[in-house]
Amino acid sequence: MTGHSTEVYRGERFQFGANWARFLNVLNDERIAEAEHSLRHMLGVSDLQGKNFLDIGSGSGLFSLAARRLRATVYSFDYDPQSVACTRELKHRYFPDDAQWTIEEGSVLDWDYLSRLGQFDVVYSWGVLHHTGAMWEALGNAIRLVNQKGCLFISIYNDQGWRSMMWKKIKKVYCSASVLVRISVIALAFVRLWGPKSLCDLLIGRPGETWQNYGKKGGRGMSPWRDLVDWVGGYPFEVAKPEDIFQFCRQRGFQLERLSTCAGGNGCNEFVFSRRP
Repeated sequence: MTGHSTEVYRGERFQFGANWARFLNVLNDERIAEAEHSLRHMLGVSDLQGKNFLDIGSGSGLFSLAARRLRATVYSFDYDPQSVACTRELKHRYFPDDAQWTIEEGSVLDWDYLSRLGQFDVVYSWGVLHHTGAMWEALGNAIRLVNQKGCLFISIYNDQGWRSMMWKKIKKVYCSASVLVRISVIALAFVRLWGPKSLCDLLIGRPGETWQNYGKKGGRGMSPWRDLVDWVGGYPFEVAKPEDIFQFCRQRGFQLERLSTCAGGNGCNEFVFSRRP
């Protein structure tokens, strides 16, 4: 077995790629457009023509696809073989035989591999580095891949103290549990995370509205169900306070260009950094 499959077998890693494969069944033009909007908004650009874009942990491949549609030259890699397969499937659907989109299997913790890639105008890693088992090492490696005039676009789970520690234990249990236990954990998490929103929608006479519009207006084109499964099972799991990310990058010669927080919740804080002149 590979390192990835061994970790999954031991209950030490969530099968992100299997979850993303199911997401591709609901991917449509509207979701892709939302992903493109997310990139344009956070990067402050209208397109990425003339830029080379590195997608660290490409997952479903949606944001590699969005970057390619924005006319970037794209390099995608992921540690999970099923995620690599998802990304290749999207390339096959939308950019078959395209020489400007490269997809490989690799790890952000493998510097021998990364050092062969060169540097990029945009290094993108959304919701990935905190699932490596060595978040700070992964972030340090990602930083080294940004070229002199480039930028780093990352998202990292927000540190909620004891709540984060509780979720870490839940995720660990989920990854090593039986199917029945996993179903129970997902059901309880749905009640905890979606119960209040669903009830509110019902009381105002708009049942299911938040769920149905999840991928729109800042939702990055994602699926609420796939994100819920990803959240509950997403292990390894690390978190950080925004100021810790800021300080880490600043010490390595970067300045913050844009920040979008989850308002203290259990989601991700998004950061765009550039190299200081």
